Amino acid sequence: MSHEDQRTDDGAGTRVAVVTGAGSGIGRAAALRLAADGLRVVVVGHSLSTAESTAEEVRAAGGWALPLAVEVEDADSVRVAFERVADELGRIDVVVASAGVNGVWASLEDLTPQEWSDTIATNLTGTFHTVKYAVPLLKVRGGAVVIVSSINGTRTFSNTGASAYSSSKAGQVAFAKMIAVELASAKVRVNVICPGAIDTEIGDNTEHRGVGDLGVRASFPDGEIPLTGDEAGSAAQVGDLVSFLTSDASSHITGSEMWIDGGQSLII
Repeated sequence: MSHEDQRTDDGAGTRVAVVTGAGSGIGRAAALRLAADGLRVVVVGHSLSTAESTAEEVRAAGGWALPLAVEVEDADSVRVAFERVADELGRIDVVVASAGVNGVWASLEDLTPQEWSDTIATNLTGTFHTVKYAVPLLKVRGGAVVIVSSINGTRTFSNTGASAYSSSKAGQVAFAKMIAVELASAKVRVNVICPGAIDTEIGDNTEHRGVGDLGVRASFPDGEIPLTGDEAGSAAQVGDLVSFLTSDASSHITGSEMWIDGGQSLII
């Protein structure tokens, strides 16, 4: 069913979720799971083609999806996207801020100011933009915000060279806690998911420059993930956690981090 066909069923009473980074990985899994939960899903991707790909999967499973291309680091791009959501759907109940990059992993001396800024702009400033422009509609009925952070910068500090990435992820946690208090009176809950090793494509676009000789890293003969050895978690498992944090089952949870890493961050 195309987006045009979907217009005939306005679904006025159906909850609406906006998921950034939904073209792949955790964002895609979150979009698919929320659609399976019965929400109308605004699938936000870096490009329209990746967003449309996920939207097609949602529709093929019988769900409703609106694909949008948004540059989360660009305030105007995000603002315009949320204005469109307001005009076409009239409500937002769930926001999943999953757009992010690993960026460049390099020593402090080698990392350029621009590389630092680029990572912060996408991961932290992009999260700020996403939540900021969603808030007016979230406040109408209350709702849930889920920010996808990482074990890096929150419980794990052994990945040398990841200073920009880890700082952006730590910043997301602080931001979530601040706005959880600010938005509580409007019945908007804000929580953070901190994934460990998850089987996605994000690492394919990560540049590692000369980090092999930095720091000291322990060796774990049985693997770095206590529950599974060296087997990474799946994006679908993170999607399940998103489902929980946006449901009534978590109605008394806000301002909290949820680590989903098989115990990885406890030992590395």
